[in-house]
Amino acid sequence: MRDRSVNVTDGELFKPLVVLSAPIVAAQVLQVGYNLADTFWVGQLGADAVAALSYAWAIVFLMVSVGGGLTVAGTVLVSQHKGSGDFRQSHHVAGQTVSFVSVVAIVFAAAGYLSAPYLLAVVGATPGTAAHTYATDYTRVVFLGVIFMFWFFIFDALMRGWGDTRTPLYLMAGSVALNVALDPFLVLGFVDNPMFAWTGTESLQTTLFALTGFEGYGVKGAAIATVVARFFPAVIGLYLLLFGDVGLSPELSDFLLRRETVRKILDVGAPIGAEQGLRSGGIAAMTAIIALAGDDAVAAYGIVNRLASLLFLPALGFARGTETVVGQNLGAGHTDRAKRAVFLASATVAGAFFVLVAAAYPFAEAITGVFLPPGDAAAGTVIEYGAAYIRIAGPAYVFLGVFQVVLGGFRGSGSTRAAMLLSVQELWLFRIPLSFVFLTVLGWGVVGVWYAVAISFVASALTTGAWFLRGTWTDSVVDPDDVEAPGGLEVADD
Repeated sequence: MRDRSVNVTDGELFKPLVVLSAPIVAAQVLQVGYNLADTFWVGQLGADAVAALSYAWAIVFLMVSVGGGLTVAGTVLVSQHKGSGDFRQSHHVAGQTVSFVSVVAIVFAAAGYLSAPYLLAVVGATPGTAAHTYATDYTRVVFLGVIFMFWFFIFDALMRGWGDTRTPLYLMAGSVALNVALDPFLVLGFVDNPMFAWTGTESLQTTLFALTGFEGYGVKGAAIATVVARFFPAVIGLYLLLFGDVGLSPELSDFLLRRETVRKILDVGAPIGAEQGLRSGGIAAMTAIIALAGDDAVAAYGIVNRLASLLFLPALGFARGTETVVGQNLGAGHTDRAKRAVFLASATVAGAFFVLVAAAYPFAEAITGVFLPPGDAAAGTVIEYGAAYIRIAGPAYVFLGVFQVVLGGFRGSGSTRAAMLLSVQELWLFRIPLSFVFLTVLGWGVVGVWYAVAISFVASALTTGAWFLRGTWTDSVVDPDDVEAPGGLEVADD
């Protein structure tokens, strides 16, 4: 396999920015495919099952995002060392990131598995209810396979820093395809599975059930499908990093943890991990607040969150592409080019979001209703809540897109502490306090939460944009001498 990295430090800027970011956006959309497939098939089990996914992901996202945030340090360090021409340091950082984040993943897996029932109660799932039981089963299975998630996150982050976003995309595509194929059978088994009706193979369903008696694993089946589907790209990614010709090629000695390099990874990555952890904790807090309005509100929140991912994750994809472009250009001393990349990416995302939100606006009820079975007693209320979210918070996603891209510029420069503070403000300064006040004090119900979401997106975009225009974020470029790779300095054209 050849090196597919994109040159972003010379010549035209917009085209390589799009070429680099487009596969990330596509990968993020595929990630949404994971979530939507889980939501659709679990939704066939009813509103309690959908609510269970909302509760479960509040916890899973908390653990996974903290460790996953550390992988961004690999993106920043690899990109800036490559931009400066120090390829040997990029290889060394890659090996160190794999080893260090793997240790973190094992610790998180154990902690998440053991504490799942208690954490789910904290975010609003009532112990003893069906939603709590389903959520516990789902969460524990996911944590058993969290190491595979982390390995793929690591490979994706390192290759992104190198400038190759296509190879991770291909692996993600295979993973999503496998997850989508497994979900209907692991969730529903061979009883009342609409997959057989759609394909005109009801007789095959009857035969398979007679042979196996398999009724599916329910909500737990979605978690099993996710873990299995994550396993293969994770292992393939590590194999390519070790033995494939993908540009980055750490030696075995690079995987032996060195205190100096780990310190640098923590220096750059800890604020990102803290940011992700605080944001995840904020999502959990939001779930707990919405739970005050009942399980129907939580189910609606789970559905709209996955729909919102269609906008948020592509924005995150462009933000990650911006991280690489900014990192490599600052490493090469091209400050003006790094700034221009942020402006170009922001304008592109804002324009795309405007079109998508306008297209979705008239179909709010229909879009929400796709994820609930006909005739479910709670479906009408859930659809009403979900449609209100699309109409109230939807337009504010234009501001969220710009917000995410500018944060990507901060992270690519190594200014991760500023990115952490600016990111956290959106949830903890604006969204959570306003949601609680609007829901409980003013008595606006869950619709008040949707208004709080919209206000938080607009306010955080304005404050972050103002900080970006100050220009001090370009002062945090990583010094190549700060990380001493085994074998000394190598500046070469691998």
